[in-house]
Amino acid sequence: MYALLRRDAIDPEPSLEGRADGFARAALVGRACGSVHMGLGLSTLRDGRVDEHVHSYEESFYVLEGNPVLYLQGHGVRLAPGACGVVPPGVAHAWRDATEAGSSWIDMCSPQPRGASQPADTFWLGPTPDGEPAELDLRDPRNRHLFFLRDEDMDVDELKKGAAVTSPTVSASMATAALAYSGITVKMLVDQRLDAQLSTMFMVSYQPGAVAHPHDHPFEEAYYVLEGEVDVVADDERHTLRPGDAFWTGVGCVHAFYETRGQKVRWLETSAPQPPERHSYRFNRDWDYLAETLQAAAAARTSG
Repeated sequence: MYALLRRDAIDPEPSLEGRADGFARAALVGRACGSVHMGLGLSTLRDGRVDEHVHSYEESFYVLEGNPVLYLQGHGVRLAPGACGVVPPGVAHAWRDATEAGSSWIDMCSPQPRGASQPADTFWLGPTPDGEPAELDLRDPRNRHLFFLRDEDMDVDELKKGAAVTSPTVSASMATAALAYSGITVKMLVDQRLDAQLSTMFMVSYQPGAVAHPHDHPFEEAYYVLEGEVDVVADDERHTLRPGDAFWTGVGCVHAFYETRGQKVRWLETSAPQPPERHSYRFNRDWDYLAETLQAAAAARTSG
């Protein structure tokens, strides 16, 4: 099972009436498409605020545009495109953006937010804080749930260079390393190192000619395309994804990605639940090989 949502069909609508001003959200992945683990959306905030609240679910985010202010337990941080992080369950947070241009971000909620007929999963605490926000500095332990992705963080050649200890993006963990294979670069953004336990968020970059061969997972995945075009084959059906498109694959959906236009491609990807330590990929190639091997062995025994 999979779902495709084109950019032209994504239209954020005013949300959280009485608890927010200038806030709108478009659902990208949820119950409507068959998901049972994800609540993925595109949120916008213009000259407004979202009051302080807590969720009973985990919420991660990635800023696309603007400079929204996120208050985490009263500590305000001014974000920028590339900023990302996680708000663990029960952690008080609020949003503010006083600019006319506004801001936008992708949000990812897991477990999936409850429906209107189910018990509440969001609890309001009070008005939006109005304290002066600080700039995002990853060296500050109060920002341990946050991260920032620079363009050079996806460039393997740049990552070969040493970083100064005073660098705001310095990391003491191999968990933040970029993984490069088959023309693909993967950079983890939100996972257990930021205290995310229920989902992950990461950036994927394809070089010209890159390919991810047919496979499936024991978890759901969602993709929001940021740059370039890529062909995806899911359940034997082929589509071309373009910037602003959202795609989702359910558990067991066999899918593959192919860059065929000689361009670079980049998308934001999320998964829920978090992938297991082993057996998170099941490649058709490997099991097809086993079937052929067993068939050949059976034929040899018969002919002998």
